[in-house]
Amino acid sequence: MNLIKTARLRLRKINLLDADFILRLVSEPAFIENIGNKGIETLQDARRFIREGPWTNQEKPGYGQFLVELIENTEPIGICGLLYRKELDLTDIGFAVLEKYRGKGLAYEAAAATMAYGHKQLGVEVIHGLTSERNQASIRLLEKLGLYFDKIIKTADDDPGTVIYSEKITRRQH
Repeated sequence: MNLIKTARLRLRKINLLDADFILRLVSEPAFIENIGNKGIETLQDARRFIREGPWTNQEKPGYGQFLVELIENTEPIGICGLLYRKELDLTDIGFAVLEKYRGKGLAYEAAAATMAYGHKQLGVEVIHGLTSERNQASIRLLEKLGLYFDKIIKTADDDPGTVIYSEKITRRQH
């Protein structure tokens, strides 16, 4: 089932047949460096992650990461979607694209369409983006999407700092 369609892309729910692609995506060095190691090392791990992981198991209907594929040949190129971060009480846009497809505007196209879907279909008022301070590519994309630096938080003791971008600034202004 296609949820979102753009000029060049189709976004749909991730299913078990996508396990080989998910394994390839999460194994890329840039994914591990910028998003983290998801502990997916085999096709069996990828299938379990699809069945049980946060990308496909969100409390809120319509949320989750979607597979991004090219319309012209249905080749999967990445993921993009909305995740509800209960511990932060916010909706986070997440995205990742295979290295060979970066720099072509495809991540922006998928993310802009996903934000429109979130606002129009899901009724999300404010969308946020979480990233690391060193992930300049994601920061540039979040800014291009119209999000602004909001604050830096620590999500765990070993977290060097997670940057939150937002459509509306939530921190108090003095």
